[in-house]
Amino acid sequence: MLTVAIIAQGAMGAGIARRLSDNGVTVLTDLEGRSPASAARAEAAGMRAASPKDVARADIILSVLPPSEALTLAERYAPLLPATALYADCNAISPEQSLRVAAALERSGCGFVDAGIIGGPPRADGYTPKLYASGPHAPRLAVLAQHGLKVPVLEGPLGAASALKMCYAGITKGLTALGSATFLAATRAGAAEALHAELAESQPALLPWLGRFIPSMYDKAYRWVGEMEEISAFLSEDEVRGEAAIYAGMAALYARLAEDQAGEKLEVQALQRFLALGKKG
Repeated sequence: MLTVAIIAQGAMGAGIARRLSDNGVTVLTDLEGRSPASAARAEAAGMRAASPKDVARADIILSVLPPSEALTLAERYAPLLPATALYADCNAISPEQSLRVAAALERSGCGFVDAGIIGGPPRADGYTPKLYASGPHAPRLAVLAQHGLKVPVLEGPLGAASALKMCYAGITKGLTALGSATFLAATRAGAAEALHAELAESQPALLPWLGRFIPSMYDKAYRWVGEMEEISAFLSEDEVRGEAAIYAGMAALYARLAEDQAGEKLEVQALQRFLALGKKG
């Protein structure tokens, strides 16, 4: 029986765990330092609590964490991993950071896969995100396609999957940030109704898209801060261009919206009022 370890137990990690567990995979996780809520999520997803040594002995280890924790986890597990293990970093990190993770694991001799998840967590209705994989060991990760996941293997070099994730998130979460920023600006300037009416008339596909994505962002904004920072790092290779600054600004916007969502919700409510304008009458 295939054994997969997933760290950690957030919505995505738990969703993947539930799908694998339902398809005959033994799923382990490390709960050291995690909250009771994480432990409850893990149990509900069919994950079995295990020591770091037992986690390291799994056939495949999936790192599914906030971007800032990716390298730390790899450094923690590097001394424990046998050469037979396959470690897949599935976090929203830049290709350069993915290479740092690979370097941290190099002394273990284990296989490393650069992976990027596009889509939300697997759902009971059959929805499944894509777990893109790149690097020499990527075909080994494709075994998970036999257990309920979608694992497209890219032909590009190590880091290609992370680059794909950065670009895709840069579009979808970038548009969400642009919409949020401009809707708030229009509200402050007294132009909200006019902007909404113009978008409804001249951009009939864009306004409903933002109407779906902006409300779903509020509870995730705190997680998207690190992702925007990673995209900024990805785009900062050529310091002459200003693309990196765009996403640094989006990181600051999401940090502010996350704080607002956890507090008075003044800007969140302003965004909700903007999106509801077309529903009046």
